[in-house]
Amino acid sequence: MKTYLECIPCFLIQALRAGRLARLKDEAIYDMLCELGGRIKEIPMDSPPPLTAIGVYELINKHVGSDDPFKGVKEESTKAALKLYPKLKKDIENSDDPLGLALRLAIVGNVIDFGAHEQFDLEKEIEEILHQPFGRWEEKEFREELSKADWVLYLGDNAGETVFDRLFIETIDKPVTYVVRGGPIINDATLEDAKLAGIDKVAKVISSGFKAPGTIIEKSSEEFKKLFYSAPLIISKGQGNFETLSDVDANIFFLLKTKCPVVARHLGTKVGDMVLCKVSNL
Repeated sequence: MKTYLECIPCFLIQALRAGRLARLKDEAIYDMLCELGGRIKEIPMDSPPPLTAIGVYELINKHVGSDDPFKGVKEESTKAALKLYPKLKKDIENSDDPLGLALRLAIVGNVIDFGAHEQFDLEKEIEEILHQPFGRWEEKEFREELSKADWVLYLGDNAGETVFDRLFIETIDKPVTYVVRGGPIINDATLEDAKLAGIDKVAKVISSGFKAPGTIIEKSSEEFKKLFYSAPLIISKGQGNFETLSDVDANIFFLLKTKCPVVARHLGTKVGDMVLCKVSNL
């Protein structure tokens, strides 16, 4: 998926939001936005937004003075989700359709995204998402592919969301390799974040080998590439992974909540819709 004109003001909004979360003074945020604005003409419009976001967040890190300015926020998100874990685990176990419930809860976790939102209410989201209509929901096809796969490659997204991924993985009952980012960027999950959520207890956890808020295959490690191209089934979580993999020829199912008009238009859904769709059906 390429970068659209609507993505440019979004980069500025993300920088503003990051500055607020990092408690920078208005003067420092203003300087950061001015510097970012001066780089707009350098944005490659034929590249996916997550690739451009690398430079945006390097700039944010420079002004904040930290290589991982969201570290504390990520830990708080994961701990908040872990508090809900025991109840949600029981809800899944007692459900008439454990996989279906775990699948929907996995999307609830996708609301934990400081690149798209400053605040969210997890318990409210859980209640609402179980009753709202779906945008694209290819669950039957997903279940068929899952039943045939002898293992699953699971591309993670945000910290905190990892707890909901854990619930889903426990319900899948298949060997899973879980992939995190190659380094800290925004609140995306790293190896440390995955372990805090307990993912390492239910799946093999590896890094993609590249620090981006998406999956850029050509820049990823050889270990990841080998797994990606041999995986019988790939579950891709979140918008960033969708933006970087929507044109890739592989057995990928995207699982996300649409958070911006550009992605919603690309998917043929509305902002806020739950989506489960296969890459070949786009």
